[in-house]
Amino acid sequence: QVQLVESGGGLVQAGGSLRLSCVASGRTFSSLNMGWFRQAPGKEREFVAHISRSGASNTYADSVKGRFTISKDNAKNTVYLQMNSLTPEDMAVYYCARDKRPYYSTSYITETATYDSWGQGTQVTVSS
Repeated sequence: QVQLVESGGGLVQAGGSLRLSCVASGRTFSSLNMGWFRQAPGKEREFVAHISRSGASNTYADSVKGRFTISKDNAKNTVYLQMNSLTPEDMAVYYCARDKRPYYSTSYITETATYDSWGQGTQVTVSS
């Protein structure tokens, strides 16, 4: 298991930006494919973005494509989510998670069962 700690959430006006960070414990971060999810009140946790272990490949939910960017710094054991042009629909608790598979694949990356370690989440609030 890897320990994940998110930060960077907060209150922002519509149209604004935030950058979320997720720091992972352990020395194997460079071998991990990672994902970001979010959960709004009364809704199921939904996929936001996924990145390969090297950071070279990434996949986004249609709802954030062109606005959000996922990146990975293996030297800092950190995965980021840059969020631009935020809207009230983006308001949620954001979670990072470890893809449990020892290989890269875009299959099933939208499913929570693909991930076996989760952070505690960071709240993003967008005012209109």
